[in-house]
Amino acid sequence: MTSGQTVVRCYALICNDLDEVLISDEKQGEWTFTKFPGGGLEFGEGIKECVQRELKEELNLECEVGELFYVNDFFQASALHTNKQLIAFYFLVALNTRNNDYLTKYEVPILDEGEKQRWVKIDELTEEMFTFPIDRLVAKKLIEKKSLNR
Repeated sequence: MTSGQTVVRCYALICNDLDEVLISDEKQGEWTFTKFPGGGLEFGEGIKECVQRELKEELNLECEVGELFYVNDFFQASALHTNKQLIAFYFLVALNTRNNDYLTKYEVPILDEGEKQRWVKIDELTEEMFTFPIDRLVAKKLIEKKSLNR
C-alpha cells in the first residue's frame, strides 16, 4: 500500500523445530530477489492481518501471527518504488499446519515468473542470501538470536 510517499510491507519469520526459517525467492519481470514471505499492506487492514492474508494468498497457509520481531526505524527507500519510503514490519509466525505441500525443489535464482519458498537452516543463513537491506538486517538479527539461545 502506498500512503502519500510511504510503502508499508509486512513479513513473516516462520521458523520450524528443525531450526530452519522459510524464505522466498521471487521473479517479477526482470527482477529476481530473495526475501522473507510477506507483502504489501492493503487499505483497511492491520499489519498482522496483512501477514495472515499474504501467507494465505502465497502459500495457502493458516497462521498465528506472534510478536513483532523488528520494524525499521531508519529511512529506507523502496527498491521497487525509489521515490517512496519503506516501512517494514517482521513478525514471528506459528503455523497452524505442518503441511509442506507448497514447497518444491528449484534452482536459485528462479527463472520463471512467480514466487517459490524454501527452508534454510538458521546456522546456514547469511545476510548475503537476501536482496533487500532490511531483510539482510533481519537475517543478521535472527542469526544473533539463534546463537544467544544456545
